[in-house]
Amino acid sequence: MIAASSSQPQTQQQDPDAVVRAGGWLFRHRTWLPLPMVLALALIRSEPLAPVVLLWGGVALVASGELLRLSAVRHIGVVSRTRSDRLGPLVATGPFARLRNPLYLGNMALWVGFTLSVGLLWLVPAIVLLLAFEYHAIVRWEERLLESRLGDRYRAYAARVPRWIPRLQAGRLEAQDSHSTFSWGETLFSERGTLLAIVAGYLLLWYKSQG
Repeated sequence: MIAASSSQPQTQQQDPDAVVRAGGWLFRHRTWLPLPMVLALALIRSEPLAPVVLLWGGVALVASGELLRLSAVRHIGVVSRTRSDRLGPLVATGPFARLRNPLYLGNMALWVGFTLSVGLLWLVPAIVLLLAFEYHAIVRWEERLLESRLGDRYRAYAARVPRWIPRLQAGRLEAQDSHSTFSWGETLFSERGTLLAIVAGYLLLWYKSQG
C-alpha cells in the first residue's frame, strides 16, 4: 500500500511495463471500479434459501476483512483514501509489519464474503480473479513509485515483508519506519465509507430475501 511522501513529479506516466501503466490507471479510478461487482451481486438472482453456512461464513469473512482494514487504517490514516500519487510516511507498523498490502487483502475478503452471503458460490472464482488482477496491477504501480522515491529504504522494507502472504512474526522495525498510530475515532471516521457500504450491502441482502 502506498505510504510515502515526496514533491517530485509523477514518474510512471510513460512506464514501458503495461501492467504498471494499467495499475496507475486502476489506482486513480478505483472508486467506481467496484460498480460492476455491486450490480452483479444486486441483480443476479440467487437461491431463495442460500445455505446458512454460506450466509454466516460470508458474514465472518466480511467481519475479518473489515477488522484487517481497520487495523491497517489505524496505522496509515487518511492517505489510504487518496486517488493521486500523493503519499504519506513509509508505514511498517501494525499489519504493515507482516504484510505490505493489508488493505487490499481486506478488500478481497469483503467482496468474497458478500458473494458467499448472497449465495452465489459459483461467482467467487470470477470475483477472486478480477480482484487479483486489479490489485496485482495496482501494487506493481505502487511499488515502482515507492522504489523510485524511497530507494533503498523501500527495497529493504519489501525484502523483509511479504507482498500478499502475512508473515507469522513481525520483523524488527528500523528506526526510520516507526510511525505513531491514529486514534480509533480518527480511524472510524476515515473508514466510515466502507462501514456504511457494509451496512448498506446487508440491508440490500435482507431486502432481496423478502422478495
